[in-house]
Formats: sequence, structure tokens, C-alpha cells
Amino acid sequence: MDVKEAVRMARKYTAELFADDGIENLGLEEVVFDDEEKAWKVTIGFSRPWDRVEPGLAAELKRVATGAPLAWKRRSFKVVQIDDDTGRVVSMTHRTLPATN
Repeated sequence: MDVKEAVRMARKYTAELFADDGIENLGLEEVVFDDEEKAWKVTIGFSRPWDRVEPGLAAELKRVATGAPLAWKRRSFKVVQIDDDTGRVVSMTHRTLPATN
């Protein structure tokens, strides 16, 4: 399987798995091929309706005052692992980004 096929599979799998959550802004974040495991590790990011950021300066001031995370931190990131030989999704794990401002 090539990288484009692995990404297509990961996007489709994520979209189907989280369909009931109404996810949006689904996109590719990162792709790595693990030589030891012979598997693609595709990181997919997306937002859920409850992750929306209030627009405007007032919302930004509220965010700063309450210590709420930056908008980009309100995305979910999942690593979909796909076996290169079989094309089977082996796992999906949550990826946490470092907390930086």
C-alpha cells in the first residue's frame, strides 16, 4: 500500500467511526511508516461541534482570563495504525500535543 491509500483509509475510518459525533474539519496531520511493525501511522485531526471557538475579541479576552486552551488545542488528534500487508486498521489511539502557548 502506498502513503496515499493509507491516508484515504485512515480518513474514511475516522469519519465513519465518529459519524455520530458530527465531526468537522477532518484533516491529515502526519504520516509515519513504522518499519518494525510494517504499519502506517496516520494522524488525523478533527473538531467536534462542542469544540467551536467563540469568535471575536471578547471571546479571546474570556479565553485568556479563564486560562482556556488556544483554539488549535480544541481539536482531537487520533493516530490510526494500518497494517501495510493486509490494509486492516490495527488500532486508533489518541494523540496529545504538548501544552505550549
